[in-house]
Amino acid sequence: MINAYATVASLVALAQDRLKRDEKGATAVEYGLMVGLIAVAIIVAVTALGGGLSDLFTDIEGQLPAVEGGTAPAAP
Repeated sequence: MINAYATVASLVALAQDRLKRDEKGATAVEYGLMVGLIAVAIIVAVTALGGGLSDLFTDIEGQLPAVEGGTAPAAP
């Protein structure tokens, strides 16, 4: 009976030790991984859409009326 009590007491002590542990280092690593994955996703999206967006802005620029004298026309 004493052996069972000692086993339960050691398990409780182990659980309390695990709950009290400082896990700031592990959390920082997890946040670092998330930031890295977000950065990779942004780079992939910009690379995939970069050429299409450049073409889109070039088409829009071609449809705008030419401005003489380098100033924008007055608002109506």
